[in-house]
Amino acid sequence: MCMPLFRTGFATRYSLVHMEIEIGMVAVVGLVVEGADTAVALGSGDVPVLGTPRVVALMEQAAVAALAGSLDDGSTTVGTRIAIEHSAPSFVGATVEALAEVVAVDGRSVRFRVEVREEGRVVAHGDHSRFVVDREKFLGR
Repeated sequence: MCMPLFRTGFATRYSLVHMEIEIGMVAVVGLVVEGADTAVALGSGDVPVLGTPRVVALMEQAAVAALAGSLDDGSTTVGTRIAIEHSAPSFVGATVEALAEVVAVDGRSVRFRVEVREEGRVVAHGDHSRFVVDREKFLGR
């Protein structure tokens, strides 16, 4: 189960309609690796370690959490790009934490620095971008 651990840090503010997204906004979400999170279970490999698709999802969860409370009620964000390096295994039972920090805002596009750590060591890192959309309009397409 993923849960936000903290959110802090504000530097430059950007106001877009009823939202404020600030460079430096950050969130961390944690996960205890279970069998369903492994490469075997996800079909992305044949070893029982944290699968890269789950790493990506965890990074996206942290990015969404970093923006919590910053968007108006009718808005949400959708992932548009992610580029990561998954460099070390995390075994079933390990606790990992994903961090996402807002590093750039360009109109409705938000870019994050993302990483996943286990016991202080980086097991994955990269960049992620999300785009702010009107939820109803987006779902109507």
